[in-house]
This record gives sequence, C-alpha cells and structure tokens, in this order.
Amino acid sequence: MSDALKHECGIAHIRLLKPLDYYKEKYGTAFYGVNKMYLLMEKQHNRGQDGAGFASIKLNTIPGERYISRVRSNKAQPIQDIFEQINQRINDEIQANPEYANDTELQKRYIPYLGEVFLGHVRYGTFGKNSIESVHPFLRQNNWMHRNLIVAGNFNMTNVNRLFNNLVELGQHPKERADTVTVMEKIGHFLDSEVRKLYKKLKKEGYSKVEASPIIAEQLNVAKILKKSSKNWDGGYAMAGLIGHGDSFVLRDPAGIRPAYYYKDDEVVVVASERPVIQTVFNVDFNEVHELPPGNAIITKKNGNVSIKKIIEPLERKACSFERIYFSRGSDAEIYEERKMLGRLLMPDVLKSIEHDTLKTVFSFIPNTAETSFYGMVEAAQDELNKQKNEAILEEKDTLTDARLQEILSHRLRTEKIAIKDVKLRTFITEDSSRDDLVAHVYDVTYGVVKPEDNLVIIDDSIVRGTTLKKSIIKMMDRLKPRKIIVVSSAPQIRYPDCYGIDMARLEDLVAFRAALELLKEQGKYDIVDEVYNKCKEQVDLDDNQVQNFVKEIYDPFTDEQISDKISELLCDEDVNADVKVIYQSVKNLHKACPKNLGDWYFTGDYPTPGGNRVVNRAFINFFEGNKGRAY
Repeated sequence: MSDALKHECGIAHIRLLKPLDYYKEKYGTAFYGVNKMYLLMEKQHNRGQDGAGFASIKLNTIPGERYISRVRSNKAQPIQDIFEQINQRINDEIQANPEYANDTELQKRYIPYLGEVFLGHVRYGTFGKNSIESVHPFLRQNNWMHRNLIVAGNFNMTNVNRLFNNLVELGQHPKERADTVTVMEKIGHFLDSEVRKLYKKLKKEGYSKVEASPIIAEQLNVAKILKKSSKNWDGGYAMAGLIGHGDSFVLRDPAGIRPAYYYKDDEVVVVASERPVIQTVFNVDFNEVHELPPGNAIITKKNGNVSIKKIIEPLERKACSFERIYFSRGSDAEIYEERKMLGRLLMPDVLKSIEHDTLKTVFSFIPNTAETSFYGMVEAAQDELNKQKNEAILEEKDTLTDARLQEILSHRLRTEKIAIKDVKLRTFITEDSSRDDLVAHVYDVTYGVVKPEDNLVIIDDSIVRGTTLKKSIIKMMDRLKPRKIIVVSSAPQIRYPDCYGIDMARLEDLVAFRAALELLKEQGKYDIVDEVYNKCKEQVDLDDNQVQNFVKEIYDPFTDEQISDKISELLCDEDVNADVKVIYQSVKNLHKACPKNLGDWYFTGDYPTPGGNRVVNRAFINFFEGNKGRAY
C-alpha cells in the first residue's frame, strides 16, 4: 500500500482437548500447543508488528503451583522475541533438570508456558502508544483461580468515556480510560459478581470454600457474564479471554465488523483472525474452518465442552471491506478471488482513460498487496485485447494475409514490474525540504520499458492520504517520461474516518476530503462547511442514537469523477510532465466483488453502530476548530 495504514490487531487462541501425553505420543512433543501458537502468530504478523504477547494456562494444578504464564514484547521483532524467551526458559529448565526431558507430568508442573489453554496477540499501536503496558494480553489477577482473567482482542470501542463512567458507577476506580482497560474491568466485574453468587448459593447448600471452588468452575456461566459485560459496548471487536481455571471464549461484535474464524476437532479448538492461517497451521480444508457468527461467542469450558452462544442480538452484517481489500492475507481462497474481481471491475474505466489503446499501455502495480488486484485487471485487459484482435481479423478477413494475421496475433499485453520499494531506506532527516527529497526515493523504478508515447497504468489497493503518491510514486513514474500516468485504486474514495480499529482518525488527512473542500471553494459553495459545522455542534449533547452524519453534505454537490479529478490535481506537483489521472473503484462494484463484507463506512459514511456517527461528528468539529486531537 502506498499510504501506510495500521490495523488494530490479530488474535490466536488454542485449547487442547486431550492430555499432554497424547500430543507427546502422537506428535513427539508436549509443546505441541506452544509450537502451533508460534505459527498462528507468525502467520498473522501482517496484522501487527509493534507488539506481541502470549499467555497460557495449565489445567488442574495444585495450590502453590504456578498455572498462568504470560510474556509480552514491544521490540523490533516482537513475535520472535517472545518465543525466543519462551524457548530459552524451557531449555534452561530442561538443562537444569534432565529428568524433565521425557516426563510430561514433570514438564507441566515445573516448566512455564506449557499448558492446555493459549492466547496470543499481535498489534499495531494506532494511538502512538507502544509501551509494554499497551501490549496484549492483559491480566487481571486474583487469588481465587476462577477470578483470574486474561484478555486480548482485535477491537476499538467508540464509547470509551461511557464505558469508563459505567465502571465508576459500579464503584470501581479504573487506572485509565483506555478501551482495553475498561473492557477487561467490565468483564472482570461481572466475573467477580457471578463467582460471588455461585459461592453464596453453594455455601447455603453446605459446601466449604474448598469444596465450592471446583463446582464454581463447573457451573460458571460464561455466556451470562459476556451478555452483561457487553451490554453497552459500541465498536468493532473480536474479544478473546481466558479464565484462570481453564474456561475460554472469543466474542465477535454484533455487526461482524472485525473477523474471527474457528476450527474444532477431537484434539483442538482454534480461533484466529484469519481463515488461511488456521488452514495452513493445522492443514485443514477451507470448509472445515468456520466464521464465528456476529454477536456470538465460541466458549470452551474447562471440561472441554465447546458451544457457540448468541451473546448480543446481531445487527445488519457490516463486516469490514478493508479487511478484504488490504489487511487480511490474500491466500484466503475467497479473498484472493475478491481482490482479482476488484481489479477486473476497474477495467472499463481504465480502458476509457487509455482510449482502448492497449498496445501503447504498460500495466503494473505498486507492491505488494495490490498484486492480486493487478492480476484481475490484467485478465480483463487481456479480454479486451482478444476482442480487438477478433475485430481486426473480421474487419480484414477479405484481404488478410498470413503476415498480417501473424502481426495481429502477436500483439501482447504489456505488463512490467515498474515500482520497487527500497525497504532499507529510512527518512532519518526531519527537516522538511530534505525529508521530502528523501521520501521521493522510497520507491525506485524500472527504466527502459516505458516509451514517451505510452500510457502507464499503476494499480494500488487504496489511496487514503495520497502523501506517498504525491511525494514519491508519481514523481518516480514521471521520470520514465510516459505520455499519461493512470493511478488506479481497487478501493473507493475514502471519505470518512474509521473508529473501529484502522488508523484513519482525522478528516483533513484524507485526500478525498481535501479534494471536496477545494471544489467547494472553487464553486463558491464553501458556506456548506460552516453549515455542516453548526449542525455537528448542535448534536454534541445528543444521545449516540440521535446523531446523524451531516459530513455527507460536504460531498453531495459533486460526482465521484469530479472528486477523483480534483484528487489528480492535488497529487501532482508543477514539475510533473505527464498527464495524471486517478481512478477509484465504485462502491457498487466493491459490493459486487465483496458481497459478504458490506462494511463500507469509510466510503459511504454509513456507520454500522451509533458511535460511528458521533465519531465523524467530532472529527468534523475538530477539523473546523483546528483541533489535532483524535475523534475517539
């Protein structure tokens, strides 16, 4: 992606359903779960490289023995770092105690990180925080085994202040307003409450505290705890948790904004943010990995019983389309076909822009996630070239010679690797003029394949801020001296901020918003900006359910093409000689390509939860008032 965006997170959860001896005998190691967790996390490193964490729970330990282990890292390669720490600790223990080497019971008792329940997390620090305290999983400790809580998630809540105030009303004193803390404390509060109720009931029945403890673990109603905890949540989330005695859960938001997939057999329960990760790590077919339904939780009790429970009434499904366009790994069978279709559906507009001259057009992509869309675009371009060949043959059929037929058939689509990112280049100078010159060289180009009479078509998966395009890519493409540069975005125009986990918080950062403002100025309609501001201010004290997205009125006077053309102007400096055209995907075609993921609020402003409208409202007020703070 030419504009660097950060995604909120990826989760990995494994529950082993057999005794550790089973894995030792079948797979040669009792560390089967730890090894699989490493693979699940490593294959999701695309979802977060600022931090990683791992937690494990041992089942059926005796008092005095450690049963929870956790390790977190915010180093440069955090996944490798945490598993190097785990591996070092395991090796040190076995080296110091050789009798552990082939004794699974001793390994479980004395070696940390070995257990039956695992939770892993990878994250991007989208709020500028990357301290170790911000890295998941989070741990809420208690001397009662079933009141220990470990939480990690791929989420962002839009109503953090409300959740914070709810905790205060419960009599708590949260240490900060971060949504991770408020969510964990809310679950923790109702976990504590449920444990207390069960204990009181059992006490009345004559059970001692020692006798009550295992019964509490057995009778604990995780679904009930989650229903109470999530009652006021507004956001996108895949929330994973482990309870000290061994119960575990993963809960997905009711609109299905954030993804979660699971696989179960008689050996394991696995949950991850992406389907192909589970397929690869456990070597299972596409149809064996299931999507966790929105508003549902997969709950595994300590005794191994697994159930899918409806926790929140599902809303209209608005699974994030950006997951499909950019963030998720393209090795998913459905995502691969969807990305190809995104490229294919753009071809009519591309053909119009190059006047159907495929012979004088070079097609390429900006590495690396746009490559799949590029294949789809090229297939559609090949169809057009074949059509042109057929028309030429039919038109000249009465005079066609072998030489002319060979000439027509020899025409090939011109596809080249044009843009090459120099991953080692770092813009270490912060002084603006020097920095801009360095940024311009982040991408290198292939010389000698583009001629002065050629069009150059470059597809990117999305154009968000346009900064890298303006400062680097277009300038580098222009060095090849093409007649025309067509930059194609497989995603529609991103017009509105995200509040569910992707780092797009400020309206003025979005090139589509800046283009609309320029058009309003040019057409003498800038008073609309003041009108929208006043409407937003009038909504500040309204309940979230009453807030409307009036920011749509900024775009209403213009067609998509008018905004795209203005973006083309904004992305070109005066020293660019080629004619530059920017083409965006239409929302209609996005839905056609990704029919199951209709979450399109970035493009349409149609937020799937009430909190989204409040966030865009605040984002516009911040823009108008020059406030650089975040809208959520």
